[in-house]
Amino acid sequence: MTGLANIAAALSARAVEAPDALALHVPVGREPDGRRRYVAYDYRTLDGESDRLARGLDAVGVGKGVRVALMVPPGFEFFALVFALFKAGAVPVMLDPGIGRHHLKACLAEAEPAAFIGVPKAHLARVVLGWAKASVRTLVTVGRRYLWGGHTLESLREAAERAGSGPFLAATAPDDVAAILFTSGSTGTPKGVVYRHRHFVEQVALIRATYGIEPGEIDLPTFPLFGLFDPALGMTTVVPDMDFTRPARLDPAHFLEVAQRFGATSCFGSPAVLDTLSRHGVAIGASSTAPVLATLRRVISAGAPVPGAVLERMRALLPESARIHTPYGATECLPVATIACDTILGETWAKTREGAGVCVGAPLPANDVRVIRIDDARLEAWSDELEVPRGTVGEITVLGPTTTDAYFEREDATRLAKLDHGGRARHRMGDLGYLDPEGRLWFCGRKAHRVRTAQGELYTAQVEGVFDAHPEVRRSALVGVGPKERARPVVWIEREPHARTAWPKLEEELRDLGAKHAHTRALDTFLAHPGFPVDIRHNAKIGYEALTREAERRLGRLASGTRGVT
Repeated sequence: MTGLANIAAALSARAVEAPDALALHVPVGREPDGRRRYVAYDYRTLDGESDRLARGLDAVGVGKGVRVALMVPPGFEFFALVFALFKAGAVPVMLDPGIGRHHLKACLAEAEPAAFIGVPKAHLARVVLGWAKASVRTLVTVGRRYLWGGHTLESLREAAERAGSGPFLAATAPDDVAAILFTSGSTGTPKGVVYRHRHFVEQVALIRATYGIEPGEIDLPTFPLFGLFDPALGMTTVVPDMDFTRPARLDPAHFLEVAQRFGATSCFGSPAVLDTLSRHGVAIGASSTAPVLATLRRVISAGAPVPGAVLERMRALLPESARIHTPYGATECLPVATIACDTILGETWAKTREGAGVCVGAPLPANDVRVIRIDDARLEAWSDELEVPRGTVGEITVLGPTTTDAYFEREDATRLAKLDHGGRARHRMGDLGYLDPEGRLWFCGRKAHRVRTAQGELYTAQVEGVFDAHPEVRRSALVGVGPKERARPVVWIEREPHARTAWPKLEEELRDLGAKHAHTRALDTFLAHPGFPVDIRHNAKIGYEALTREAERRLGRLASGTRGVT
């Protein structure tokens, strides 16, 4: 890609093409009947406001290349500010507020933003906790400004009026840094992924082509960053009234009501969101013959594998023509591969329950996916000798148009995760898997979570699929206790709410399940857990590190004769 590139140009193009088309529906209180009240904004309004704010930001020194911490909840101001920052050529620093105070402070100190844009609550936390204290010079408050000073959105608009009028778009090149997006930190401290303008442009093109998204569709996203693609795709975004840091606690009745009210055609939700929605569907007796989400054409779910049971329940909410897609990827490279619900339920889920891992589908044509030998060390450059034969479990690597090439200020992490492949960065996903004879990719678990025993290595997704097949198991988690190279494998079990089997009997049944497969035959240590720790972003990735520590404590108590809770 040569010349100029800026994802915000897609917003402006849509505003010219269809200025009166609705861009956003935002919740702003309650109707007299108790329902959420929504306010609509068209593309002309969103584009014009982002132009004004971009000009105002540039006028106060927040222009090209300036890193900006953005802590504003999803709504009109959030969308306008993100696109204003892109238009100004500034670099928004995006991270999940739910990652915890320690991680937030560390990530902001690492990113060294020169500006901080936030709601009053975020500014108060910044002052009290010292966030980015050494680097921030420019403050912008979205809402009422208190004693910390700086600018407001109104003062930015005034600065814009003094500086000029009309469209505003910085001349950004494809390789210019567009944003720093922090990972969820599910396997350690979050890392800032460097996104260049070409990455966003290519992502939008891939998503549109892969899922057949058309301008004028109505999207109901439960993950704010995914919702930011909507204006570039020409969609209307309906912002659900929810706590985006706890997606599993989504109010399913509200989601269904809003989807019906606005005629949503598309939605994005993590597996935890789909689990919540689908269980609600069972409770209300939903059926595909009279679907409660009758206008939906597609559901896209990512962040972790979606269990077949969740997909089966979710289908009952949808018309027969709708499709559920589960793309595979990561913040560093998305999307990599994709698979539809019909293929999962009709073929691959049965193999998952036999220990084959989770099929994540065929790699997108634009991506070159290779599986290499498992190695925790840094690999300098690509060599064909690294690649393992089809069907052999190894580390998944990707080279494609959305593959990012660096972590911000994390040279060691970048060297571990990136391979030079003919002058381009090939990303090591940190995931284990294999390609089957049809060229489909199967996920077997995170490399960091594999359990090395005296008898060989065990991979989480391959082991858990076997025990997840039990009707009273909601999910399982394999961890290793003891010396790293000779770990004792332990399987945690989180039971379904309806489970009634006594624990000793359930243990016996799980051992019987394991005995049917060579890789699970020797597993005999099972522990019950009331609810697994999960990641903040999607509420779906299991916290294996925390479960490992808890298993060590639990087994230590049992070994010492202390009564343990199962």
